[in-house]
Amino acid sequence: MTDPVKTPIHDLREWLARVEAIGEIAHIRQPVDRDEEMSAISYLVGKQKPSPAVLFDHIKGFEKSPYQARSLWNPYGPSVRRIAISLEEHPDTPTVELIRRTKEKMKKRLPPREIAREEASVYQNTVTGDDIDLDQLPIPRHWPLDGGRYAGTADAVITRDPDSGYLNVGTYRMMLQGKRQTGLYLSPGKDARLHITRSWQQGKSVHVAAAWGIDPLLMLVGSQSFPKNVSEYEYAGGIKGEPVPVVKAMHSDLLIPAHAELVVEGVIHPNSMKHEGPFGEFTGYYGKPEALCPLVDITAVHYRTRPILTNALMADYPSCEQSGFFSILRGAKIWDDLDKLGIPGIAGVYSHPAAAGGFGMTVISLEQRYAGHAAQVLALAAQVPGGAYYTKWIIAVDEDVDPTDMDQVIWAMGSRCNPVSDIDILRDTWSTPLDPSQNPPEVRPYGSKALINACKQHRYLPTFSKRTTLRKDVYDRIAARWSELGLSGQAPGVRAFETEAPATTYHDETGPGSGSTSMG
Repeated sequence: MTDPVKTPIHDLREWLARVEAIGEIAHIRQPVDRDEEMSAISYLVGKQKPSPAVLFDHIKGFEKSPYQARSLWNPYGPSVRRIAISLEEHPDTPTVELIRRTKEKMKKRLPPREIAREEASVYQNTVTGDDIDLDQLPIPRHWPLDGGRYAGTADAVITRDPDSGYLNVGTYRMMLQGKRQTGLYLSPGKDARLHITRSWQQGKSVHVAAAWGIDPLLMLVGSQSFPKNVSEYEYAGGIKGEPVPVVKAMHSDLLIPAHAELVVEGVIHPNSMKHEGPFGEFTGYYGKPEALCPLVDITAVHYRTRPILTNALMADYPSCEQSGFFSILRGAKIWDDLDKLGIPGIAGVYSHPAAAGGFGMTVISLEQRYAGHAAQVLALAAQVPGGAYYTKWIIAVDEDVDPTDMDQVIWAMGSRCNPVSDIDILRDTWSTPLDPSQNPPEVRPYGSKALINACKQHRYLPTFSKRTTLRKDVYDRIAARWSELGLSGQAPGVRAFETEAPATTYHDETGPGSGSTSMG
């Protein structure tokens, strides 16, 4: 990692320039259809290695649109390098180290910095009232059986708690419902849904803003679960190392990303609902059938000249947009939660991206320091704020196992886990209506979790069968000569090494064939 640390990213265009510098963006300048074609290209590109972000410059039927909007798909995809850039880290940072650094950054919080409207790029252009026509934006249909055309999943949806004034930044899907209306789908327990429900109980309308095209860090942070009295803007500032610039909305006291590509403002009137869905989800299946969702009446559209709309395809791995960054952010959040509880010995946490977009599985690597340590970690990781939602499989492994390497994790499960005694089940846990494994659909808000202890038995640590490992000096010699030996790439990293002296060679003085250990 020879490049110096660069200054923080301030908007999507700076991010794109850095992604361009590492060669991970594909420009498509030929006209492409808004419905299904852009998403199909994104789905297929997601399966490539490496998998670039895709920027569509020309969308069929929108050549005369006043917005002249472009569309960015697969911004993160399965690329740890682009996720690292989004988290203000070097693109070649190893995965576990990236999670550890993100975890440490999450401990820091910086409130956003409000700037004047004339300084905010998002206010370059504004449309209000009857002049709003969302059909002039290339909002796409992602999947053939989607119930409509979807913006996003919206990068950042901003709402306020009507009681405390807490400002939430979340990521929720928004279906186009007309020229000046969108739906807003919200799972039970999510912050914006709580804000809307509470406001309606008080007979009040809810102001909402949604940004489509932002500094990617805001989408990463907005996708996670944080305490309901601290704004995601503060976490983003802590990760970035400087306050996030925001500007006051035109029609409310909401604070919106000052340099977003496009922001819509709107209001949800009491009990205003409309049918929405279905939508192809992060599980790789369509979500629940058409259902009533809050209806947003759009009051203003603010945008930069030739805005770039970001689109997050929900699909099976590795084409699911959230998979890669969820594996980093969710792992960091669970690790941070365990730190806050004072749990020692955690060597790494990873939410595997192939497991339902990073939601379905969490692996924790730990150094066992006392009886019951692994069982404690499993139980807590299943219920801390960062990991309670949806996760079905929580696996504990020893510190010599890299939690990001599923070959090693499965090896530990095969050699250190005895299913009859090392697997526990939690029932009636927090789940999602989007889980296709539970039927009928009305039971889906309640889930279950398997806690799998794939650590060496603590009571037998001194006598547990010894793992075969390399000596560190031998590894270092080979790694230093890797290219000289004619081997491609770099020597793979190794987590555990032999610490005992080499065994003494055994000489059988009685000659060949005289031993008692022959086979056959």
